[in-house]
Amino acid sequence: MWFWGIMGFRKTVILGALTCLLSANNALAFGSGTKNTAPEFGKTLPPVGFVKFCAANPDDCKMRSAAHERIAMSPERWNQLYVVNSYVNGKIAPISDQDLYGEAEHWAYPTDAGDCEDYVLLKKRQLEGLGFPAEALLITVVLDEKNEGHAVLTVTTDAGDYVLDNRFDKVSRWNDTHYKFLKRQSHANPLQWVALVKQSTSNSGFVASGN
Repeated sequence: MWFWGIMGFRKTVILGALTCLLSANNALAFGSGTKNTAPEFGKTLPPVGFVKFCAANPDDCKMRSAAHERIAMSPERWNQLYVVNSYVNGKIAPISDQDLYGEAEHWAYPTDAGDCEDYVLLKKRQLEGLGFPAEALLITVVLDEKNEGHAVLTVTTDAGDYVLDNRFDKVSRWNDTHYKFLKRQSHANPLQWVALVKQSTSNSGFVASGN
């Protein structure tokens, strides 16, 4: 399928021509050395859609490493993050699970259309294929400016936590977004989730808004 195409050119395009796609804003975001990391407040329940996804795709939810490996950022890796984010954003059309699958919450790898969590799953898979450690690529649930559920991919690095979002091609620090961060996967075990807020409001009934 189309999304495997990026894997074939990762050594040539990403390391060469794709460097020119790096925007000035993204260039400034990398290399500050500031440890902007999202605080964690203990275990919480995963989203229902994630539980169903793991039941259907157990190999994608296996525990891989007990160590929390923060990615050592470099210009090459920064370009890879930016390219995968913008590439997937451009290839997948936003659509709600209700319209696509006839149900409120269905997580799956998209082919040409999907909900926000589908973007996240595909980006996570692509980055793992490029050598990014799975424990540094964390599915994350947030509330947006309209107080609606949304999913993004958090990448934990030695320069802080960064967010890949289907709404923006720019890769931003988590605390430079306008989102309220509720919870995300544990780096030690992808089946476990941790709260990013002290309140117990990060409930398991997350339903994405579809865009």
